[in-house]
Amino acid sequence: MDELIIKAVEELDEDKVVKLANKALNDGMEPFYLLNLIKEGMNRVGKLYENKQYFIADLIMAGLIFKEVLKLDKMAAQLHNDDSKKIGRVLIGTVKGDLHDIGKDIFRGMMEANKFDVIDLGVDVGKESFVKGVQKYQPDIVGLSGVLNYTIESMKETVEALNEAGLRSNILIILGGNHLTKEACEYVGADYYTKDASVGVKYCKKWIKTKYQTRSINNGITDLSSNR
Repeated sequence: MDELIIKAVEELDEDKVVKLANKALNDGMEPFYLLNLIKEGMNRVGKLYENKQYFIADLIMAGLIFKEVLKLDKMAAQLHNDDSKKIGRVLIGTVKGDLHDIGKDIFRGMMEANKFDVIDLGVDVGKESFVKGVQKYQPDIVGLSGVLNYTIESMKETVEALNEAGLRSNILIILGGNHLTKEACEYVGADYYTKDASVGVKYCKKWIKTKYQTRSINNGITDLSSNR
């Protein structure tokens, strides 16, 4: 089943992917595991694109297939379960000047599969919107996505805006994009960067456990104490 799903994504066979994904979920496959299979298929699409066997339209199609899998009833039901089971909140968006959303959507799906409450601001998101989002939703983590080289400046401006608003100290800022480097992450002023959504999810889970090490129950209300 695993290879069939991966191959169907690689071949951009949307109907087959959806059918196989539905069957896998009905048979008890975990959403996170399924998303990893879809991601592997998309990685193969990416390699075919790099080898000039696929075109930009094929990359877009792969992203659309991923979104269709996220919409499946059993997938949505498990991703958007009881808020009391959420382990943390993340605010994400593709930064100003970039309209790409595939990487962001993959990260969102994987974070939701790992019981994070995700607020998605969309694409071409300015620094002001990120500031307002942090003020309104008080997330533990802010994810800045961008696939174009010049988005590094937008990322930097966003982090600076959060600093100026006094919102930076108690949140993790993670960057996502294939063009990112350690030096770029340091320049932006972020805490972490990744070129792989699944690696980013693992880091966020590790960080959130550190942040919320102390949990006390008072009158049925969970008190989360930050250790960052």
